[in-house]
Amino acid sequence: MEIYRRELDNSKVLLQGNEAIARGALEANVVFGAGYPGNPSSEIIETLAEAAKSLPIYVEWSTNEKVALEAATAASFSGLRSIVTMKQNGLNVASDFLTNLTLSGTKGGLVLVTCDDPSGISSTNEEDARWFSRLADVPLLEPSTPQEALHMVKDAFWLSEQIQNVVILRSISRLSHTRADVKLGTLPDFRVRPYFDPKVPFHTFPIVPKHQRRHEKLRKAKEWAEACPYNEYFGNTEKDFVIVSSGCAFLYAYEAVEDLGLWDQVGILKIGVSYPLPERLILDTLKSASKVLFLEDVDPFIEEGVMALLSAHANGVKPKEFFGRNSSHIPVAGETNPYLIRRFLSDYFGKDLAYGEFRNRIQKLLEGKVPPREFGFCPGCPHRGTYYAIKKALAWDHREGFVSGDIGCYTMGIWPTGFNMVKSVHAMGSGVGLSSGYGKLKELGFGQPVVTVCGDSTFFHAALPAIVNAKFNNSDMLLIVLDNSATAMTGFQPHPGTGKTAMGSITEPVSIEGICRSMGMEVEVIDPYEIEESAQLIYEFLQKSGPRLIVARRKCALVQGREGGFPFRMRVNEERCRGEECGCGRYCTRVFRCPGLVYENKKKKAMIDEVICVGCGICASICPMGAVERGER
Repeated sequence: MEIYRRELDNSKVLLQGNEAIARGALEANVVFGAGYPGNPSSEIIETLAEAAKSLPIYVEWSTNEKVALEAATAASFSGLRSIVTMKQNGLNVASDFLTNLTLSGTKGGLVLVTCDDPSGISSTNEEDARWFSRLADVPLLEPSTPQEALHMVKDAFWLSEQIQNVVILRSISRLSHTRADVKLGTLPDFRVRPYFDPKVPFHTFPIVPKHQRRHEKLRKAKEWAEACPYNEYFGNTEKDFVIVSSGCAFLYAYEAVEDLGLWDQVGILKIGVSYPLPERLILDTLKSASKVLFLEDVDPFIEEGVMALLSAHANGVKPKEFFGRNSSHIPVAGETNPYLIRRFLSDYFGKDLAYGEFRNRIQKLLEGKVPPREFGFCPGCPHRGTYYAIKKALAWDHREGFVSGDIGCYTMGIWPTGFNMVKSVHAMGSGVGLSSGYGKLKELGFGQPVVTVCGDSTFFHAALPAIVNAKFNNSDMLLIVLDNSATAMTGFQPHPGTGKTAMGSITEPVSIEGICRSMGMEVEVIDPYEIEESAQLIYEFLQKSGPRLIVARRKCALVQGREGGFPFRMRVNEERCRGEECGCGRYCTRVFRCPGLVYENKKKKAMIDEVICVGCGICASICPMGAVERGER
């Protein structure tokens, strides 16, 4: 959606949650945006970057989240409104600067958007980033709908300038990627004049007075939270059973109470400002209730805050029974989904769970009719070739080597699609840091070779410090950078090595091999499609010592497909393919597992699925009978 078009002002349009956040930022006169791509947050900066082609604003993909927050803060220090976006993992990266920034304070409105990922749909964890608001003493807003997200962003900028500090807005996957009708406001003229006043320094000293001032700002935000419309009670205030909810969980709870006909028995308190909590509203709402159910994603953040508040005012409130994650009535992990809420309320109030019956009936109808689906690399993905080459090289080496992994498409190396090569995956850049440590264990008797992998975007984001550490300590480390020329897993966003910015400007690419050669590392570049040559070079590098680098360079197959596609039309020579009788045991479809290769049960031969096959030609090198052949398109 081209949300930057002024002819859309005051109209109603269908927007994704992230688009609504971006539009709200524009309506708030934001002129600077920065972030690092990561689902479910990526579309915010992408939307703003598209708007930057028509509006006088600046938007960038930064090398990591800490740098993004620092860049956006520079705009704030200069009096401009700025926004910074990231996923929950990214707030860990930015937290060092965040906890210092909230001491120094800000000038122009600064909003940090974290998009959390309950159930870890596209993440290595389901961390709840809301705890950083307590850690840094900053306000936290949680929208429930795209419409509310748009309004909350605008109010977040206003609040930021009122208290002269950053404000956090937290979305989650289901909100960021849902779509709904949103009533737009108007776009400003974006006339701004950045100016840093040298008479007003921004630093953390003296620390204790600044820390005290931070709490005073939070108290001011608390006064606003008590009166703001984002905290609201639904139902009769004399209800004995009250649901306290936030974010998408509020919508699920509201719908469940409505559908089950429980309004005569249940009230719902919606918390839109999760920190600082609206204490007076909570105490007034819950004073007569004896049972309280907490519904939120992911951790019992509001639950623990409310329980602590009620404990502190125990003399003035009725004794209560609490239901939530702490009591295990709500699972301690995973999304707070509609079925979970309906099941609890139906069991507690003795209602018929029609939703559950429908769900079970559909499951029975589908049993045996929907084929299992596994994680897999795309057809033509260069990572399949790289992992195959690593597998061969480690097999030749005979020292029980393994792969230390990282975050990206190549994380799927932990599954059969990557030949189960990757044995550890944690935070971005951690694979390299781990290998730097493995590389110093030789002196203690460690004899296994370790190959560490990271992507091109991850190289710039978080791997560089670990590489420098390995070089500084002369660690025995073999790093293979899987360079597919994009931040592919999160939507093909550019990075310093692609030569193009978020706004489409052409820049000089930063050379991965150039950086490492400048540190004195031995560096080679391979083509993952050339499996035998790649495996041979990897094997040779395994026999060497010290920090060394191989760049496995091939464009992401989806990027290549957009830029002209691949040169081959693949076919299986049925006379050469021996199927089950081949000593390979259907190696092409059982082990190599490219989706474009399938096994025809009637013919008992391998075949090419031409709908799926992209024509990269890599599979021609793995058939021992030479049955997979390349032809011209």
